[in-house]
Amino acid sequence: MLREASSAEIWKSLCRCLTAILAFAVVTTTAQAHIIQSGSAGFGSGFEHPLTGLDHFLAMFAVGLWGAQMGGRSIWTLPVAFPLIMVLGGVAGIAGIPLPGVEIGIALSMIALGLAVACAWHPAEWIALLLIAVFAICHGHAHGAELPNAADPADYAIGFVIATGLIHLFGIGVGLVLGKPFGGRLSQVLGGLIAVGGVYFLVA
Repeated sequence: MLREASSAEIWKSLCRCLTAILAFAVVTTTAQAHIIQSGSAGFGSGFEHPLTGLDHFLAMFAVGLWGAQMGGRSIWTLPVAFPLIMVLGGVAGIAGIPLPGVEIGIALSMIALGLAVACAWHPAEWIALLLIAVFAICHGHAHGAELPNAADPADYAIGFVIATGLIHLFGIGVGLVLGKPFGGRLSQVLGGLIAVGGVYFLVA
């Protein structure tokens, strides 16, 4: 009954999330129209980075998948919180502030988020957000530390935040599509595969 009652809310939340990301993209690109032309050292590099690293991509995809699985407010609070907190980690990485075990944290994020989806874990929202925050710091720090020397940090950050948001939306969309067939087990299988991928990156 809860699933049926919340279906309208899920779609409203998805639209809210999409609107927020699109608004962010429009505002930032209007304010800094030059960033698209900054090439590989700015917006383009930041936008491309989350899309080309499989470990980053799968973790961010899992955030959207988990949000869709949890439903309610979590469908937008998780994917909105992740990129915002990721910026803090990015600033720390750009500033050269050390964060030991970042790569391990990224692999663990895939394992933890994948298992959360695989087990259809529905914790209190604050617990989910706390978990998201820890992993967002790791991903953001890794992005910031890998910032090209010639890059504009602001343009780079805008690029990877927007790309991250789009990956989250992709995860949400897949989660909504796979949420009903077979009792949501298809989403759980995807979560299991993401967790296995995390184990691979952990031991590789």
